[in-house]
Amino acid sequence: MLCDKVLVPDQRVTCLYSLMFYNVIAYCVSYIKELIEKENWSPYVPMTEHSNMKHLAMSATKIVLEWTKAVTFIMTVVFMLLVFGLEQGLQHYSPTAAYTILTWLYYMATEKVFVDCFPDLLSVLQLDALESLETLWSPVILRVFTLAMSALFVAPLAAMVQCYRLVGVAIYVNLHLGFKELRLNALRVLNAERALVGRYRYATMEELGEFDDVCAVCLSPMRLARITPCHHLFHGDCLRQCLKTSDNCPMCKRELKFD
Repeated sequence: MLCDKVLVPDQRVTCLYSLMFYNVIAYCVSYIKELIEKENWSPYVPMTEHSNMKHLAMSATKIVLEWTKAVTFIMTVVFMLLVFGLEQGLQHYSPTAAYTILTWLYYMATEKVFVDCFPDLLSVLQLDALESLETLWSPVILRVFTLAMSALFVAPLAAMVQCYRLVGVAIYVNLHLGFKELRLNALRVLNAERALVGRYRYATMEELGEFDDVCAVCLSPMRLARITPCHHLFHGDCLRQCLKTSDNCPMCKRELKFD
């Protein structure tokens, strides 16, 4: 609704149509993802884990559910094609390109099926600064993005007297509660993990070249490393995992103390 008031103030149902289309797309993506990740394609349910005997009632239920999912998916795709092909009922739906891009990005940042894929995307980018904490950085990045988006649209509406109720609700729900959830959950967990290696400074490029740029724990090259008081270099994630089990250096086994 914030986007509607700022980007398409003359249209009344744009947010509802957009949300409907986005939900349909999310359902299709979720179903396709489920098919790709599915390991057991057998339509039968065994009596026990290691038994060859089939549970008739459970097998019949599973088959019905799988067919229901398939039929629902096909009907959803056909519905989308008919709506966009015939353009029936879309006379009052004409969002701008900026509206579509911004609302779609916000939807992806809050919809579970896309949120679950974000850590994998960060892993593909191989950002050394994240130190293999993609699963913990992901909710922080997404929450900061949604907070920034909300603040971006709340700011111009705050000057409109007639929108004071919407602005008040948006400030409390989107900004206040969103920031509180970020600070108490995702950010707290991330800071706790980073604190394990926070005392160990990053190695300089000269130190990486001098002490060899291969991690002694995982034997992989290092472009960003943490250095211990005993002058041994490790990946931040490798050192963090070792510190969870011992306070000794993974290489020389000396106790890691700071003078």
